[in-house]
Amino acid sequence: MFRRRARAGRAFREAQRAGQAMLAMYAQQPRPTDPGLVAAAVPATPDAVELDFLPPNFRAPSRKDVEGFMMRWDSPLVVDGEVRQCPACGAYRNWIIFNLRDDSVWLRCRAGHETKETGLDTAWYNRNSGPADRWHPTLEDGLRHLGH
Repeated sequence: MFRRRARAGRAFREAQRAGQAMLAMYAQQPRPTDPGLVAAAVPATPDAVELDFLPPNFRAPSRKDVEGFMMRWDSPLVVDGEVRQCPACGAYRNWIIFNLRDDSVWLRCRAGHETKETGLDTAWYNRNSGPADRWHPTLEDGLRHLGH
């Protein structure tokens, strides 16, 4: 029992020494505010400065660039304590939820009936949806991707 504690204490002291050595190494490096480093970091010609971080093909479209977002909702949708049903066919699960540019939320059942949902808003959609994983040029392409 005592050897185990001594071994743990020794390992802790060795980790402390390694951390202090690493801090000492970083303390000897020049600071980024030194004039020599700042001059070396700035390119000589203004044409060489890249204004955007990512190339255009890696950028995600912004909210202004798309008509809206969509996600699958396979379980029953409960809003204000009530299970939502399609007014046309009575379906209560397997929804596609649309969040449009005008901040309205629409529901689409498996049969293709669409209805505006006033109990949901963009904040609810953002809380319950994950990150956008794909951009679709048409509505049909997006529905096909989501399995409808």
